[in-house]
Order: sequence, then structure tokens, then C-alpha cells
Amino acid sequence: MSKTIIITGSTDGIGKLTAFSLAEKGHTVYVHGRNEAKVDAVVSEIKTATNNQSIHGLVADFSDLEAVSKLAAQIKKDIPKIDILINNAGIFKTKEVQNKNGLDIRMAVNYLAPYVLTNAILENIKQSEVPRIINLSSAAQAPVAEAVLIGKEQDSANSTYAQSKLALTMWSFNLAKQEPKITVIAVNPGSLLNTKMANEAMVNIGLQ
Repeated sequence: MSKTIIITGSTDGIGKLTAFSLAEKGHTVYVHGRNEAKVDAVVSEIKTATNNQSIHGLVADFSDLEAVSKLAAQIKKDIPKIDILINNAGIFKTKEVQNKNGLDIRMAVNYLAPYVLTNAILENIKQSEVPRIINLSSAAQAPVAEAVLIGKEQDSANSTYAQSKLALTMWSFNLAKQEPKITVIAVNPGSLLNTKMANEAMVNIGLQ
């Protein structure tokens, strides 16, 4: 049976591959990215390659939590039932360390954005007979410093990334307890993938 699936950060990497795979199986897939032109191009590419016309685009910059809230409002209105939400969007290396509110962009994109989005559209997810939320975590995990979380202090790229992923994992466990009728999963997709983020991380620690 066809499912309605939202995949954040799905204009490249494993998000895009996941969108392709699910589209090939006949599901309705919402591709998300921060660049509208790129989102439109990927939607068109998937439609052509899979002959599945139920592919749609969502645009929001996840470093901007106001934009995330606007996207959530759009989703609540336009997609009444969501079977699966895959919080895949993530960032490791970035030129701009902080967003306009002074938050570390890694913390905003990797943890705060999925937290805001998911909680805002939770009622739509609950409309599914078998609802699922899949949060893409990482093997990189570090204790979360409150000062880094709220933007009062800066830490290294590696540390902040690892903190954001532990925060995402901790929240996943908490959400699973709060919403027992929703299957909530935090998963490490793999550390040696041939993706832009993984390659950047390997360079950063001197393995490439």
C-alpha cells in the first residue's frame, strides 16, 4: 500500500537515494531542500526515472527555525496524513558557523530543526495507521553542553556535530516514550558512506 513520506535533506546524498528507492516502490514522496531550483530539479529527475508522478517538493532553510515553522504550517495544511517522516537533513562543515539568532548552524540543522518540524506536524503523523519517525543520527556522539545548545558558547565543528547528534538521539528516545503509538527510530546510517558530508568529515580528521 502506498505511503506518504517526507524526507528532509533529500536533494543529494543518502536522502536523495532514499527518495529514489521509495519512489520506485510507488510511494508518494516529498523531497526537501533549501534551494528551490535544486528541489525542483530533483523532483523532476525522480519523476522521469521512476515514472512516479507523486513526487513533490518542499523548500526551507533548516538553519532558520522561522523558515522551519513556516514549512511546518504548510505541511499541516497541505498533507493531512503523513505515514513516515525521515529527518535526514544534516550539516557538518559550514562557512557560516552561526545562524541569524546566534545558534550554531550544526545544532540548528541537525537537532533543533527536526525537533521543531516534527512536533509541529505530529497530529498529521498520528493520522497514519502505522506512523513512523526516523531520525538520522550518527556514530559521533558527545555530551550536550547547554551553552552550546543555546548559542552562548562555541565549540569545535567535530564536538558540536557530535553534540547535535546525541541531542537528536536523546530526543528520539523521549519522543518514543511520549508517543507510544508512533514508531520512533534514531539510526546511524553508516560512517564511511560516499556522501559529501562523510567525505568532509574524513578530510577534517585527516583520513583523506
